[in-house]
Amino acid sequence: MWKFEHELDVRFRDCDPMGHVNNAVYLTYLEAARFDWWRRIFGPSGLTEHGFIVARVEIDFRKPALPGERLIVRLRVDSLGRSSFTVAYEILNVRTREVVAEGKSVQVAYDYALGKSVTLSEGLRAKLEAAL
Repeated sequence: MWKFEHELDVRFRDCDPMGHVNNAVYLTYLEAARFDWWRRIFGPSGLTEHGFIVARVEIDFRKPALPGERLIVRLRVDSLGRSSFTVAYEILNVRTREVVAEGKSVQVAYDYALGKSVTLSEGLRAKLEAAL
């Protein structure tokens, strides 16, 4: 079950000379959805209170997205580790409801002052568990 949805428009600048969204742009779409989701869960100070870094991203492309189309990026927390969590994504074309891409990203809790990964705090873990 998808826990969060973020809508966006395919912009002209997102597309390559072949006329469809360039593969690298999908990372930006995932990031935009993840950032919106994170702020809704933790509020405006969520990124400073709960730092993390993206350690891995994978994307499977299913259908091309074209200029002017509207997309929905769905996401959910897929799994929790000691210091990391995995987010799953599905990108749909709003009009056709076809899956455009699917992906996953692994985030690692990170203390920027110490410059190293840390264990997920109890507060962060509780919020992430609610998003499972």
